[in-house]
Amino acid sequence: MDVTTDVGAPWLIAGLGNPGPEYAMNRHNVGFMVADLLAERIGGKFKRAGKAQAQVVEGRIGPPGPASRRVILAKPMSYMNLSGGPVNALREFYKVPLGQVVAVHDELDIDYGILRLKLGGGDNGHNGLKSMTKAMGADYHRVRFGIGRPPGRMQVADFVLKDFSSAERKELDYLVDRATDSVECLVTEGLERTQSTYNS
Repeated sequence: MDVTTDVGAPWLIAGLGNPGPEYAMNRHNVGFMVADLLAERIGGKFKRAGKAQAQVVEGRIGPPGPASRRVILAKPMSYMNLSGGPVNALREFYKVPLGQVVAVHDELDIDYGILRLKLGGGDNGHNGLKSMTKAMGADYHRVRFGIGRPPGRMQVADFVLKDFSSAERKELDYLVDRATDSVECLVTEGLERTQSTYNS
């Protein structure tokens, strides 16, 4: 199901993660990685966003002309479990409909590197989504980047806050690139077409 989009309103794309260099390559920070690549593609640099506890880049996605879409890229600087406050503050400031908010995040219940895009749904124990849903409701888009389950008896919290393994890193650039493509497709082509292309 595609939501009716408001062509005059921007899209808000929130890459979820934790701020600080010690978290940069963690599995939990793949949303930041996608946001960084999107910023690079649209030629922008992240800057502190006024009173919102986030860094933002404003730009356009899509071909030049009427088909391009205005986007606000955001990285909440509040730590993962408090992502909802900064994202909702930006949503209200930029007057973004909830159906044009996108959360890019790691997903334990999907194998490494698999993408799944959807609209709405539960948080599946993900603290960033839990915080966003509490702040503004559940009817936003999710780009779910599979990281797989922890091996053996490793705790989930330890697993998501560890860096990608050396084996995973061999594919990581390609997979982040593909996830970034899927965000661009979602904004310009809609959910159904993006799901048929990227929900492998």
